[in-house]
Amino acid sequence: MSPSESAGPATAVLFTYAIVLALVHLFAGRLGISGRLPRSRWLSIAGGVSVAYVFVHLLPEIHEAAATIDRHGLSVPLVEQYGYLLALVGFITFYGLEHLARRSTTGTDRDGDTVAAGVFWLHLGAFAVYNAIIGSLLWDRELGNLALFVVAMALHFVVTDDGLREHHGRVYHRRGRWLLSAAVLVGFGAGYALEGTELLVAVFLPFLAGGVILNVIKEELPSDRESRFWAFALGGSGYAALLLAV
Repeated sequence: MSPSESAGPATAVLFTYAIVLALVHLFAGRLGISGRLPRSRWLSIAGGVSVAYVFVHLLPEIHEAAATIDRHGLSVPLVEQYGYLLALVGFITFYGLEHLARRSTTGTDRDGDTVAAGVFWLHLGAFAVYNAIIGSLLWDRELGNLALFVVAMALHFVVTDDGLREHHGRVYHRRGRWLLSAAVLVGFGAGYALEGTELLVAVFLPFLAGGVILNVIKEELPSDRESRFWAFALGGSGYAALLLAV
């Protein structure tokens, strides 16, 4: 479907979804659930929901990446494993960024914020691309029920926002959250311009799946987070049941 064919009320709804996602980073810090020990059960539920969406809805779509490549007559090594390899790239990319952020040398800026020297913009830049991918996928008609996608990604943004606030403190609040919010809208605009480009979706969706899994698990597993397993399990199983029912 071309952008002109999707114009009208449907476009207005998609734009509303993009605005909702963009607003999450701006207001997540006001929910009062960040930085708690033990970890807020609401963050664990949110993590469970976003992982459930990946396993129930996104991973089954990954094998379609190979079919997309085949339809376009492209010769790609290991084409049958192509989508899964991209998911692995997404997982490893964000693992590397997390490792870098945790190991980086820290300093204190003139406002008294503890910042990771040379890491902040790299870290935020990667998450900006990540958010732009999510914004662009709002145009993917193969996702099915977009409301469920938006709910899962909005809750995922709450989880990633909490981790970024821990890493970067007030510098994230002053600058980073605005960048990530804008990235969603930039990605949404790019998705409109490139709508129908199956090859881009074949790259974006598997990479996103791998990134979501890593970015949730890294927040839940460390023992110092004192995460809530049953809340995570409830969020994951409940949302999986909903996805299978609709």
